[in-house]
Amino acid sequence: MPTAPKHRDKIIRAAADLFRRAGYAATGTNEIVARSGAPKGSLYHYFPGGKAEIGAAAIGYAGSKVTATLADLLARHDGNPAAAILAYGALLIVWLEQSGYRDGCPIATVLLEIAPAETTVTAAGRAVFADWAGLFAKALMDSHVAAERAETLGTLAVTLLEGSLIQARVEADGRAITLAVREAAGMFEAAMSQARQ
Repeated sequence: MPTAPKHRDKIIRAAADLFRRAGYAATGTNEIVARSGAPKGSLYHYFPGGKAEIGAAAIGYAGSKVTATLADLLARHDGNPAAAILAYGALLIVWLEQSGYRDGCPIATVLLEIAPAETTVTAAGRAVFADWAGLFAKALMDSHVAAERAETLGTLAVTLLEGSLIQARVEADGRAITLAVREAAGMFEAAMSQARQ
């Protein structure tokens, strides 16, 4: 019977946290090991592909947490994507303020540094963004918005969120996030209203 991956999840969580704060290039494997509390040998045991493999795993981990949060917000708002994205924007602002605007999106941070050259990491980022956009698109389609329009709006919403996170960090102000989610919510509402006509 294979042993459970005792330290793997700790390494991934530590990497995601460090990438969020310092970026991919500025984070060394020694820092990841120290933050995780795992023995150094376990890093190469679980991630024989090295730092890039850790980067892909960290993107998957962070992405799944956001996916779960978005799915929960959609459920709490009866599948209304406009209400869900407004609620998510409010959460983002609180998280950024609590970190003193030091925390960003570990996914964007890593991808901006090494995509598209590192194909494993790029594929992980592509999958995460598709998951998020897909949640919004499905909610819109459930409200009878045509599939092509719903998919476009889902992708646009993710683009607005990611761009606004960067701008909010630079300005140390959540205003860009508020503007982005209001615009996305307005587009969602307009599409749902048009679908009802």
